[in-house]
Amino acid sequence: MSGGLAAALRGAMPPGRPVNLSRRGIFAAAGAGLFLGLAIPLRAPRAQGSQGAALRHAGKVAAYLRIMPDGTVQLQNPFVEGGQGIDSAIAQIVAEELDADPAAFSVTCAPPGEDYRVMQGGNGRFTGGSFSVRSSFAHFRTLGATARAMLVAAAAERLAVPAESLTTAAGRVIQPGGRELTYGELAAAAALLAPPANPPLRDPAAFRVIGQPIPRLGVRERSTGKVTYAIDVTVEGMLLAAVMHAPRAGAGPAAVTNEDALRALPGVHSVHRLPGAVAVVANSWWRARSAVTQAQVAWQALQGPVMEADFTAEAMLGRLKAAAGTQGNTAEEAGEVTPAFAAAARVIEAQYDAPYLAHAQMEPPSATARFNADGTLDVWVPNQAPDLFQASAARVAGIETDKVRLHSPPLGGFFGRHFAYGSGNAHPQAILLAKATGRPVKVIWSREEEFARDAYRPLTFATFRAGLDAAGQIVAFQAAGYGEGPITRHFGSGGLGNPPIDGSIMEGLTGKPYRFATKRIEFVPVPHPPGVNLGFWRSVGHSMNDFFFESFLDEVAGAVGQDPFALRLALVSHSERHQALLRGVAELAGGWRSGPFDAPDGTRRARGVAMASPFGTEVATIAEVSVSDGEVVVHDLWVAIDPGRAVNPRTIAEQVQSAAAIGLSSALSEEIRFEGGEVATRNYDTYRVLRRDRMPRVHVRVIESGAPMGGIGEPGTPGVPPAVANAIFALNGQRLRSMPFGRTRLSGA
Repeated sequence: MSGGLAAALRGAMPPGRPVNLSRRGIFAAAGAGLFLGLAIPLRAPRAQGSQGAALRHAGKVAAYLRIMPDGTVQLQNPFVEGGQGIDSAIAQIVAEELDADPAAFSVTCAPPGEDYRVMQGGNGRFTGGSFSVRSSFAHFRTLGATARAMLVAAAAERLAVPAESLTTAAGRVIQPGGRELTYGELAAAAALLAPPANPPLRDPAAFRVIGQPIPRLGVRERSTGKVTYAIDVTVEGMLLAAVMHAPRAGAGPAAVTNEDALRALPGVHSVHRLPGAVAVVANSWWRARSAVTQAQVAWQALQGPVMEADFTAEAMLGRLKAAAGTQGNTAEEAGEVTPAFAAAARVIEAQYDAPYLAHAQMEPPSATARFNADGTLDVWVPNQAPDLFQASAARVAGIETDKVRLHSPPLGGFFGRHFAYGSGNAHPQAILLAKATGRPVKVIWSREEEFARDAYRPLTFATFRAGLDAAGQIVAFQAAGYGEGPITRHFGSGGLGNPPIDGSIMEGLTGKPYRFATKRIEFVPVPHPPGVNLGFWRSVGHSMNDFFFESFLDEVAGAVGQDPFALRLALVSHSERHQALLRGVAELAGGWRSGPFDAPDGTRRARGVAMASPFGTEVATIAEVSVSDGEVVVHDLWVAIDPGRAVNPRTIAEQVQSAAAIGLSSALSEEIRFEGGEVATRNYDTYRVLRRDRMPRVHVRVIESGAPMGGIGEPGTPGVPPAVANAIFALNGQRLRSMPFGRTRLSGA
């Protein structure tokens, strides 16, 4: 997710209503606990001045932290847990300044509301873009420090000693040579105190919790099936619904010709025509699903355009390629490339492309809706932006936003799948069916419906030119990205600058650390058909563009006979951070090896290298591969990641391993295909994801350079495809310019 999306989402947040809680009201709401609904100081903590806007906004926070009499800590998290460890990370940050044990925390997702828009800039709340921790780090440090100061003040009052004489440790306030009081004992008294205006923050050099490889919260619950995901939600009196979407997006049901026969099937409650779909409601999902598959539907065009009847992904790629050479909007520029190319001794050119991708999440989309007697609506739906989903639900229901109670269960699928855009969500259907039946309704999409209505990563295309002098040095560099990204599709081009640059198409082509004598990077807008729902995918534009860019850089190295690792070192000679990253990944891999070599097991292997700069984090990746039966075998991936500062290195390593798996899966086999305007890849039999036996070893080194904190969840993905492609070229001389690699039969070394 790019910075452009961040700005768009902040601007899309519905207006909030101020909350005015007295200390007495806070105390009453908390029972016997300390309920921290307080005014956060307006100043930013040391070394976090850039986050001052978020802290000013945090002054509205009404309810975050509750310390129970038994010492457990209940924390409401503005961000949604989806396996990325955000609940644990936020608890770890708060626990550092609170001086508490992170294992004592119980974390739930906060409800919608202005009070929880704590991201940098002060008007945003979404989970994505590897943005959660780095955008709220200062906020949660201050939150924990404020709570600690209130507890110390309560202890000082009880012990009749100066607060300065007291210390804290692991959930206790300690009087030197005297008593110890637990936070649970002090919580009620602390809730009556005014929060301090300027709580002291711990010196980062003295951190005891932040930076430690602490195990994640809730691992046992997830591994034993005790976590309630959206698909598990049960409401009294609930019916279940299955849907059949129109074969081509944009169409809708004119009639269900066998509706009477469907209603007569066992357990069926009713049959409904919805925008773009037919639904059957029954007393079990399987009965609903069995019935809807038998529906005989006459489909018709809706008010908007229907998907082109002859559309294919190949046809879309043809449109992108036809735009090659078109003057684009300049995204980055240095020097004058035109005379530099004219004076070059040699010019190298190449074209690259990548397919539409699905999220292929483990949990199929689902949503539950219940209208209540008081005119309110409860909606349980997996989402990455509670405020946006609350507003969406209110629009569908035709009620005021504050009458919608939006529940955000943990996510069973992630990385852009759960934004309220296009036709990719089930909650509008659940709301409409609950209204029509007068009963709570849970909608679950089958796997086939999920693949047919996902918000896909766009099919993309890029062109490259490099001008070389007689010595083989790059004197001119030009690249262009073509297409339309989810930012343009869902938020329009108004906020993309002048000229408009869609970051969801261009990131990874722009923002690279390499220094060229002259360069120009361009964006060429080419729209996709309206019937193709575009979405954000793990690492967004980086997921394809770093493959394009890093592979072409290897092409340049090969053309002049230069080692690709040495070329990169030379191009980042101005940056100690990037040199350290490259040397770090080489050391992790036991040294860089150029060209084919024989491994101890007798296989002929080679290595490839790539760099990426996604979401404020720098990454270097080395892949070691061989070829067997015409397919690449990836044996090892080494990833050095520099996020500037680490909250939990263990979580970082886990996220890099996860991201590497997705990056490799996309490189080897994943693609969404269209035939006759319909999605042809409708389940895992045709949409192939990485098999367990093809998963390599992933080795991770976390390097803390002290740079501003970057993201974690996505940066491990984009370096994998180019590192693998570059290793294949080093092994057998085959240059892969199109993903997935599984389309190409590979030769041996």
